Amino acid sequence: MNLKNRILQNLILVLGFVIAISSCQKIVHPALGNYPKDANPPGGPLKFYAAMDGSSVDSVRANFGVDNNVTYVDGGISGKAYQGSSTSYIKYAKPNDFTNSTSFTISFWIKKTPQPAGSGTNFVFSLNARGYSWTNTKLFLEFEDWSTPTLGNCKFYIMDQWIEYVNANGMPNVTNGSWHHLAFTYDGTNSHLVSYIDGVMFRTNTVGTLGPVNFGSYDDFTIGGPNQYTHDQNTWMGFCIGELDQFRLYGTVLSPADIAALFANKQ
Repeated sequence: MNLKNRILQNLILVLGFVIAISSCQKIVHPALGNYPKDANPPGGPLKFYAAMDGSSVDSVRANFGVDNNVTYVDGGISGKAYQGSSTSYIKYAKPNDFTNSTSFTISFWIKKTPQPAGSGTNFVFSLNARGYSWTNTKLFLEFEDWSTPTLGNCKFYIMDQWIEYVNANGMPNVTNGSWHHLAFTYDGTNSHLVSYIDGVMFRTNTVGTLGPVNFGSYDDFTIGGPNQYTHDQNTWMGFCIGELDQFRLYGTVLSPADIAALFANKQ
């Protein structure tokens, strides 16, 4: 057998072997477009999400907070919920890249009753910055001790600017012991802060001439209160006595329809 015929024979044997193997092994590839997709890819609008379903983990970056006297209880709006007390809070080193946002949305569920007069304020969240011009914080929401079951008095603070929901302008029924969804959107293009209760727009306020927000440097982010340092420096700044669930931070202004969907889907 000459060299040419031998080479041809070897090629035929190899081809036959490949065909035999292929006939025994079926390889299935997903159809185009059926590959799993990340609902919020890196750099997407959802910057931070803590479901509070038994732990403090932020699902966006698999980032755990440091729990301080925190418990998680059944009966949350979805699964378990954070149970706060006069000494409870969760401290995160940072809320991922939320603080790079010039506009934002904050969304969460709360179940709270009024606190006795003289018990101080209940901080729901706080972006803490030692040495900043007002009480070492740059962003927070706090409920005040003279709330009633039918009228929740609270204040939203951002970069030395205050928006007050108190007395006749208080949030109706938010502190009546049932679950309620709260959302706040801030638009840096017009300095508008829009508040929502249970998926419905409540009020639009202008935050001075703040414009695109620039949080700059800070120490940490807290859910359920300020951090311990801030509390020690200002003892009236207390921790949230109540339950919290489904805490989300977005780096953009969600639409009214988006907010309504969060409420309807218990997100």
